[in-house]
Amino acid sequence: MTWCAPYLGLLLPFLCVVVWGGGVSAFRICAYNVQKLDSKTASNYRVLHTLTRIASRCDITLIQEVMASDGSFVNTLLASLNRLYACSTFAFGATCLNFRLAGKIKGMKVTTTTSCPAPVWESLLMTCGTMSSSIAIKNIVLVGLHADPSSAIQEMDHLYDVFKQVLNKWNNKNVMFLGSFHAGCAHMTRPDKKNIRLFTNSSFFWLIGDKIDTTIMDETSCAYDRIVVYGKSFLKAITPFSANVFNFAKEFKLTKTTALQVSNHFPVEVMLKNSAQLLQAMPPLLLLTVTLRCFLAYL
Repeated sequence: MTWCAPYLGLLLPFLCVVVWGGGVSAFRICAYNVQKLDSKTASNYRVLHTLTRIASRCDITLIQEVMASDGSFVNTLLASLNRLYACSTFAFGATCLNFRLAGKIKGMKVTTTTSCPAPVWESLLMTCGTMSSSIAIKNIVLVGLHADPSSAIQEMDHLYDVFKQVLNKWNNKNVMFLGSFHAGCAHMTRPDKKNIRLFTNSSFFWLIGDKIDTTIMDETSCAYDRIVVYGKSFLKAITPFSANVFNFAKEFKLTKTTALQVSNHFPVEVMLKNSAQLLQAMPPLLLLTVTLRCFLAYL
């Protein structure tokens, strides 16, 4: 696979991981705010093992707040993934100072990557990629945002401007916004929604709802971490009810103390359908039309 990823100045640490687990039944995209993961924290075997298990579940994982700028954590995580899951292939493609973009073999080909400068966003990254033939939707743009809590409303609203930039740059409406938006509790209240164009424009679909708790602590119940997609065509390519919070503490049977060593956030995730699932969802008449066209083309 060939990788091309020109970069335009990265502001804050980001890590985007694309992994291949070998399956083609669906394509899982995840976002996880690890909350200031530095080299000291990453040297904790228990933390590394938990992150390895989390990342291995996903085909694309956006990991935010990786503070180890020398890339040591990225290499350590990659080695851990390949060691623990020897039957799969985990590979990182293009690199930058505090950013790693990895490649999923037969999964997604990244064509370009760029970052957006301050002061509008604390940290924002755009990635344009082409999916494999087995995935229901072929060309997507992923926009990862880590919003500053003090300016979360403004940063979320400006994502609409990013969407317009994507249309001009790549002519692609299949856009997914994901990451730690701080879109809940005191950082975003119900009245704030009228000032956020991704809410007021009905063409954007918020897959992680306002009442979903993406935090670990009992004292908080906030939908900080979100996944948003544009357009009904993208929405149809998503597996119904697959947008969820992954409670790794419950799934891996960890104590709350152990889970908090990784972060006080849970990952959020969503699944893309494969091509066969999309065909199954087609109306019978449309499916017959597609089949007939294929038959005539064969003749």
